[in-house]
Amino acid sequence: MSAVRIGSLELEHPVLNGSGTFDAIAARRAFGDAVDRDFPFAAFVSKTITPEPRAGNPPPRLFETAGGMINSIGLPNKGLEGFLEHDLPQLGELPVPLIVSVMATERAGFERLVSAVAEREEVAAVELNVSCPNVKSGLIVGEQPGETLALCEALRPLTGKPLIVKLTPNTGDPAAVAEAAVRGGADAVSLINGMGGIETGADAAEFLSLGASAVAIGTANFRDPATADRVRAELENAERDALALDLN
Repeated sequence: MSAVRIGSLELEHPVLNGSGTFDAIAARRAFGDAVDRDFPFAAFVSKTITPEPRAGNPPPRLFETAGGMINSIGLPNKGLEGFLEHDLPQLGELPVPLIVSVMATERAGFERLVSAVAEREEVAAVELNVSCPNVKSGLIVGEQPGETLALCEALRPLTGKPLIVKLTPNTGDPAAVAEAAVRGGADAVSLINGMGGIETGADAAEFLSLGASAVAIGTANFRDPATADRVRAELENAERDALALDLN
């Protein structure tokens, strides 16, 4: 399968995980070195971290439906210091590039997160989760092109590593927000908070044919942690079939 690029980040194939949908630390604890030998994703996207620890929403916070999954997790995490001390050393041992997802409710919080995370050599790229209201303006950064532009312009000078802006679905004009993120210095955008929907290689191929550089497995990881392996295999088969048709 062909390699892909996200900014300066080169990946062996285009299949990633959606943030918060695959617990690599638990998988390594349960299956040991077997996880590293055949890691399913080309890069690992961490669960979103916030400046301070969060307990998340009280359960129940997951509900499966025939068409997918409804969740209201509430971003439980150890906070920046807890992540750097406890999670990052383990995630840094994964055999693929690490993308750390971060979110804050004000620019200063984002600046603190990006500065602290991006300086670590274990981190290959940073994903900005912009689906939270700005406590000063009351506006959701990812809903307003101007807010997105200003945030990216403030964060871009803090690191030379790729910045990926994870957009919210709660906007009437997602293209304008994506364009603002790129103007502000983002290397890529990920669509969208709550991303998923990839169940098969055909699903992934359709996304890629429409211009996506990579795809993220989300809900399907909860049903079958081996989904990414199957999707990769189906994509490789589709590529071989397409090449055979071209040769004929």
